[in-house]
Amino acid sequence: MSEEKTQVIHEDLNRSLQERHIQLIALGGAIGVGLFLGSASAIEKAGPGVVLAYIIAGIAIFFVMRALGELTVEYPVSGSFSAHAYQVLSPLAGYVSGWNYWYVWVVTCMAEITAVGVYVHLWLPDLPQWISCLVALGLMTCANLFSVKAYGEFEFWFALIKVVTIIFLIFTGVGMIVFGLGNDGIPVGISNLTEHGGFLPHGIGGVFDTMLMVLFAYVGIEIIGVTAGEAADPEKNLSAAIDKVLYRILLFYVLALLIIMSIYPWDQLGHQGSPFVMVFEKLGITAAGHVINFVVITAALSSCNSGIYSTGRMLYNLSLQGKAPKMFSAVSSNKVPYKALGVSVVFMLIGVVLNYFLPATVFEIITSVSAFACMVTWIMIICCQLSFRKKLGPEGYKTVRYKMPFAPYSNYFTLAFFAIVLISALFQPNTRIGIISTVIWLVILVAMYYIVGFNKQEEKIEFERYEGDGK
Repeated sequence: MSEEKTQVIHEDLNRSLQERHIQLIALGGAIGVGLFLGSASAIEKAGPGVVLAYIIAGIAIFFVMRALGELTVEYPVSGSFSAHAYQVLSPLAGYVSGWNYWYVWVVTCMAEITAVGVYVHLWLPDLPQWISCLVALGLMTCANLFSVKAYGEFEFWFALIKVVTIIFLIFTGVGMIVFGLGNDGIPVGISNLTEHGGFLPHGIGGVFDTMLMVLFAYVGIEIIGVTAGEAADPEKNLSAAIDKVLYRILLFYVLALLIIMSIYPWDQLGHQGSPFVMVFEKLGITAAGHVINFVVITAALSSCNSGIYSTGRMLYNLSLQGKAPKMFSAVSSNKVPYKALGVSVVFMLIGVVLNYFLPATVFEIITSVSAFACMVTWIMIICCQLSFRKKLGPEGYKTVRYKMPFAPYSNYFTLAFFAIVLISALFQPNTRIGIISTVIWLVILVAMYYIVGFNKQEEKIEFERYEGDGK
């Protein structure tokens, strides 16, 4: 039997994402369009108890991020989940992880550029929706082609807009609850949280009914792992960003929703548009609808920006693994994988074309498809950490710089949580299609792995382990 060949892979990318970029990319990934618009439907299903769903799902996502952080600090490469799965599980797992995450963001970007078109249409009703979609995609593509620092700057400011909006809501909301701001000086109090059927008006079942919708809100938070290959001092910057994920989730989701449901009875929120608009209008901000419209557009652009970045880096890493055409490993003079990025954008253009043919309801279907596919990525991250820990053994694991807390029990809790969510989703017609389409996609991926002959590649690759030199 011939000796197995091993090639150590070095990525030729530019580590120019600074701590402020990484912090805001992580934060921006945790705050999506769903908080500003979709939270009303989640509140309608669970009442004030929806915050329990955000807390439980938030704990599970925190463990996913810590598992990702453990592997990413050791192997800070742009392929992230794909490279880690290849390294500690199998070449097939790396291949499926990479192509699946590429699929997640191509589909998500189709939905997000459609969202930009829809919300720009509210301001410019005479402008064809497809033009807004095309302009949005073109703008974000140019930003990504210029340099990774340009991507980081766009994400920094996009995330900052969302953060400022939520902080403004929290501070003014506290003013309304305690001092009667915007309510003729009469404190609103928090009685709305327990009246109108109680804190759990639909029981604990209502909380679980909304769990799937709540989990969708966290899609994109894992993108911090993709930035690892271009992060300056990944041990310091990545671990610092991940450490703050949990309390940010509590602050921006739980606290914001508690304030909204204190000011307005929960059973009035599901039929009157964005809860954020309602609170701002109560303060006397007549342009509240326009303000939130602007914030939602920037949130959609932020997601599109992240999608272009992620798909390019994932194809780049897959090409290094030999699981995508070698041309995708080419980088420009400013260290951007331009060919991988360009091909991904071509597929996203399908989203522009679909604006001619698809009704608005397809936006929700596309989003659910990408969310279930993203859940596959989260599950793979948890499994990678378990395998990594097992392969190193008790003594070897002591050398790991950034350990996942409570492992392996935190892994089992998270996997059990995802299993419950997936099973419950199968009984809901509007979410079942997302699971079915994801399963079909994964079957196609595995079939192509063997048809193309990737399983017969003899050379094994390894990614460089980070030595903590701060570079």
